[in-house]
Amino acid sequence: MTASSPKAPPPLQLRLALDRPPSYARADFVASTSNAAAVSAIDAWPRWPGGRLVLVGPEGSGKTHLARAWAGKVGAVIAPHEVPERRQAVLLEDADRAIDDATLFHLINMADTGATLMLTARTEPSVWPARLADLRSRLNALMVARIEAPDDVVLTGVMRKLFRESNIKPGDEVLAYLIKRIERSIPAVRDVVRRIDALADAEGREVTRTLARQILECGDKTLDLFE
Repeated sequence: MTASSPKAPPPLQLRLALDRPPSYARADFVASTSNAAAVSAIDAWPRWPGGRLVLVGPEGSGKTHLARAWAGKVGAVIAPHEVPERRQAVLLEDADRAIDDATLFHLINMADTGATLMLTARTEPSVWPARLADLRSRLNALMVARIEAPDDVVLTGVMRKLFRESNIKPGDEVLAYLIKRIERSIPAVRDVVRRIDALADAEGREVTRTLARQILECGDKTLDLFE
């Protein structure tokens, strides 16, 4: 009787870097009740009141994804890097930061001549700083669509997408374990996926709940050995 041969370990997954350009395809956007109202408002284009819409939400809530998907669909220019023409759709991100009053006032006024304007911001237009009295009244009149903080559906969907982009397919129990224990934000999801991918690749391990627990317990100290 011959001894059985040891069982060969499963082949390691080929892992890819996460530094690829982000996809803003609408099909990749994770929809849930936390962003349903914003999605509905965007899809009402071009019937926005006055041709203007402000998309408001916290960092990492999906504002850029939705806005860029809309811009690609309608052929909008991205201000202030591109100069819009009359009656053209325009997207201006972070409108509550790093934009001067004159530029913002000009873009808002363009909608009066048939252009369409989408603005994104983290805060409501009513609290944006504005030294021009005419701009203040314009900001107060803008239609606002709000994206709420991401819920479990969004966090899980984004985490699954990021793992898939790195050719990793963890079980649902791993995703559920992580979602319950990390900060409830998209940046936190990106960070934990980055750290898990780096450790799993460095040690040639599968992405399991045990590895996920190690990452959460050790934090960024886990990566110091490989950087």
